[in-house]
Amino acid sequence: MHNWIVIGGGITGVSLSYELQKAGFSVLLIEQHQKLQGGSSLGYGGISYWAGTTALTQKLCQEGIARQRELSNELGIDTEFRELDLLLTLEPDVDPQAILAQYANFTIAPTLLNAQEAGDREPLLNAKGIGGALLLPHAHVNLDSFVNAHSQALQSLGGEIIYTKVNNLLIEGDRVVGVATEIGKFYSQQVVVCAGGLSRALLKASGINAKIYFTHAEAIDTEPVDLELRSMVMPADTKRYQLESAATNIDQDPIWDVAGHELLPPSVDAGAIQFGDRRIRFGQLSRVLTDPYAAINPAQSEVAIRTYVSKVLPKIGELKGKWRNCLVAFSHDNLPLVGSLQNHPNLYLFSGFSNPTTYVPTLSRRFAAYAKGNSDDIIPLLSPQRFA
Repeated sequence: MHNWIVIGGGITGVSLSYELQKAGFSVLLIEQHQKLQGGSSLGYGGISYWAGTTALTQKLCQEGIARQRELSNELGIDTEFRELDLLLTLEPDVDPQAILAQYANFTIAPTLLNAQEAGDREPLLNAKGIGGALLLPHAHVNLDSFVNAHSQALQSLGGEIIYTKVNNLLIEGDRVVGVATEIGKFYSQQVVVCAGGLSRALLKASGINAKIYFTHAEAIDTEPVDLELRSMVMPADTKRYQLESAATNIDQDPIWDVAGHELLPPSVDAGAIQFGDRRIRFGQLSRVLTDPYAAINPAQSEVAIRTYVSKVLPKIGELKGKWRNCLVAFSHDNLPLVGSLQNHPNLYLFSGFSNPTTYVPTLSRRFAAYAKGNSDDIIPLLSPQRFA
C-alpha cells in the first residue's frame, strides 16, 4: 500500500507527486493519458509572478518564481524556463489610464506603452489594431518539459506512475481507502485529486460535492515557423476571467451537475506565445459547458480565434495550425483549492489554479511539508472547506 495516490499527471499532479516522494512518502501517480490531454497540454506556460494583489498571493508569487528558477538544476532536466516580456494589449477604443488603474495593486506595476512603442517592442503586433499595451516582466516554462522533468525525477526517487482511468474512489465510512481504475483497484493511506477540469465529475461519481468548476479552452497550435514572436502577448482586459467570475454565481451551482447546459456565451481572447522549438500557440476561446465531454465544432471555433488574433497579430492569425481543446479548472475566488474535503479527512483536492505555473511548484512543496506535520500559514487558507 502506498502512502499517497495522486490522481492526475498534469503539472499539478506531477509536481505534487514529486514533492511528496521527495519528502519521504511513497507515491503512486495515476494519469489517464500517456500524452497529456488536460490543461497542461494546452497551457501557455506563462509565469505571472508580478500578479499578486494581496499579502497571500504576493507571497506565493515571490516563492513561485524563485522555485521555477531553480527547478531545472534540481531536477537535472531542463524545464525550458526563461524570462521574457509580457505585452498586455489594449483595445483601440479604451481609456489606457483606466486599464492601467486596474493593475495598480499588483506586485509589479506595468509600464504603459502607446501603440507605436508596443509595435517597436513586438514587431508582429498590428499597431493600428491596438490602443497600446502594458509591459510587464514575465517568465515562461514549457509545460511538456516541466511534466517530463518531474516525472523522471519522481521515478528516480522511487515513485510510481501508471496510466489508466480512475473510475471512482473506494470509500469505507468516512475514509477513502483507494481508487478503482480500468485495470484494477489500488489502495493508499491518502488520496489527492489533481484532475483539473475533470475533478468535479470524478468526485461526483463517488457522491462527493466540491465547488470546483471548469471551462472548455480552445487554441491553435502551429508547426515550427520562421516568424519570431519576441514577447508573450495577451489582452489587458481578459474576457476569460470575466467569464469564470460570472459562471460561479452561487445560484448556478446546482446546474453544474447537470450535463448539457451552456451557462454563458463563449469568450475569445487574442493571445500568443512561441516555444523554444519555434511552434506558436494562439487563442484562446473559452466556453462554459457543464458537460466535460461536450462535443465542440472546431471549424466555428477556429474561425472565431483567427478573427480575434488577426486583429492584434495578423501574421500569426493566418498561420496554418491545428485546433485543440482542453478543460481548465478554476474556483469561485480565483484561489486554488488545496486541502482535505469535508467529511473525508484523508481525501484532498489540489486543483483550481488560476495561475498554475506560479502557484503550483511552491504549493506542492508546502503541501508536502504540511503532510509531514509541519505548520504552514498558507495551506489552511486555501482549504476547499472555505466554501462549505
